[in-house]
Amino acid sequence: MTKIKITDTSLRDGHQSLWATRMTTDDMSPVLDKLDNIGYHSLEVWGGATFDVSIRYLNEDPWERLRFIRQRVKKTKLQMLLRGQNLVGYAHYADDVVEKFVYKAAENGIDIFRVFDALNDIRNLETCMRAVKKTGQHVQACLVYTTSPVHSMKHFVQMALNLKDMGADSICIKDMAGLLSPYVSFELVTLLKEKVGLPIQLHTHYIGGLAVVSCIKAAEAGVDIIDTASVTMAFGSSQPPVETIVRALQGSPWDTGLNLHDLFQIADYFEQIRKHKGFERGVTKISDMKVFEHQVPGGMISNFVSQLEEQKASNRLDEVLEEIPKVRKDLGYPPLVTPTSQIVGTQAVLNVLMGERYKLCPGEVKDYVRGLYGKPPAVIDKSIIEKIIGNDEVITGRPADLIQPAWEKGKQEMADISDNEEDILTYLLFPQVALKFFEYRRLRANEDIPQILSVDEVSRDIIENKEDIVIKPISKVRKKPSVRGDEEMNLDELRELILLFDQTSIAELEVQKDDYRICLRKSSGNNDNPASHVSSPVSAPKLIPPQVADEAINDRIVAVHAPMVGTFYNASSPDAKPFVQIGDHVSKGQTLCILEAMKLMNEIKAEFDGTIVDTAVENAEAIEYDQVLFLIEKD
Repeated sequence: MTKIKITDTSLRDGHQSLWATRMTTDDMSPVLDKLDNIGYHSLEVWGGATFDVSIRYLNEDPWERLRFIRQRVKKTKLQMLLRGQNLVGYAHYADDVVEKFVYKAAENGIDIFRVFDALNDIRNLETCMRAVKKTGQHVQACLVYTTSPVHSMKHFVQMALNLKDMGADSICIKDMAGLLSPYVSFELVTLLKEKVGLPIQLHTHYIGGLAVVSCIKAAEAGVDIIDTASVTMAFGSSQPPVETIVRALQGSPWDTGLNLHDLFQIADYFEQIRKHKGFERGVTKISDMKVFEHQVPGGMISNFVSQLEEQKASNRLDEVLEEIPKVRKDLGYPPLVTPTSQIVGTQAVLNVLMGERYKLCPGEVKDYVRGLYGKPPAVIDKSIIEKIIGNDEVITGRPADLIQPAWEKGKQEMADISDNEEDILTYLLFPQVALKFFEYRRLRANEDIPQILSVDEVSRDIIENKEDIVIKPISKVRKKPSVRGDEEMNLDELRELILLFDQTSIAELEVQKDDYRICLRKSSGNNDNPASHVSSPVSAPKLIPPQVADEAINDRIVAVHAPMVGTFYNASSPDAKPFVQIGDHVSKGQTLCILEAMKLMNEIKAEFDGTIVDTAVENAEAIEYDQVLFLIEKD
């Protein structure tokens, strides 16, 4: 018997599962030294949703975060989650992009690459595993655990043997939905230890309440490493708490040797972060307990609920959870892990919202059925294929073989923005989002951004004295521009605004009104003037006021409304021509635009022949449910 090693997931999957991945680098900074000195096998700090969320919502460079953590964490290995050919995105990328990404991730500080494919199609792991081996770093290959008529013990053992032949240094049982029961855990670990002969790591989620017992049974069966999170970010849809696992194994042959007192100091710090930011605790809800039916994974639960709220459909959660297993069966029983969890989950939402199954199918769902994500675990019924993609061809080869090299093209497209290789990779993974982030970064380059606080400045107050968090991020208040054009800037209002602003603790305030944008920022120096600058007029976004749209619509002119909340894109990529422009004639079934919703791209198509009379929104604009997108005059 050997001591169980522990991987801490707090800085990646812990807050991804419970807090929608909203911890910033500032939040992490004060506790890094403590984490480094605990004696963990590794810290999972990168990959998964952290990359996307950093640039999309936090306005942070994920590469900068990785470099910062690497500088601070000297003793403990850093680990990331890599979605095989999908990297940290939601679609397959070209082999040269995968190779470059792995190389740069290793160069910036990743020691252990945990790689998986959502369909357990090992062809999708070939390039990334080969790339990791080339860097000399550790490649941990995953068995994505799920239950279905086609997933058996024999299936998982054979897959592990195949991964070993491909160069895996260790095997991870990735139980993303908390489906692994204690006795199945014991049986699977026992078989893998006997048949495969590689170190085995267990990653599970607490969702259905089985995680702690499953970890204990895995330890008895000889598992080498277990994933846990700090108790503040444990339970619910996250991992089991490290404190519970450590205490449960104390005095046993599998004693972890970790110090509970030190672990609770870290938990105290994260608890202050949770309170300060209003994050939820990990709580097992009835809908979570139904995981044994719907199989929605831990990292998706919190995002799924917030996405339903965005679509004004939170009251239909039960309907969606009932629809998910039906869609999963239709699509050949894919394990529900990114990106298949988004694919199945979003299609289930659309089936419920549209009132008709498969009336609207995102491009990713169509690509999945075409075989562009890999081979589904079970055969998809022909009637489902026809309903989703009609008579389109279904491929049977490795999907990435169809993708042309993209690195050089990405360098050319980014030539006027950045020649930094990490920036180019960010652009290639998330083109539209990356361009917005780069513009934000450019605009903020010369502004006074708060520095990341050091452990010496913060940890004494928070960890030892347990005082309230002293990290104060910039607060912003934004006001959408009015559609009225007859109001002018009122100096009395401006003067009152400045006085009110000066009396608050808000560090920065930005207000946009009509054609003017005002940014007030409190000086960090000796300047007593709270108004940092008043900007010159900027152009307001194009809007079709409701009354104008209503007047325009008649028997011949019809408005195309947004079927969901999302982001409007008028082209397939930043350098592509718009799908349609004013004056264009369109045919029934022709793509008008793309709405990005719930991380998937949904093509909005014309329902009749006609001519584009007007476009109501700008490219990359956030739109609301039922908002007018186009006016089309019928033929």
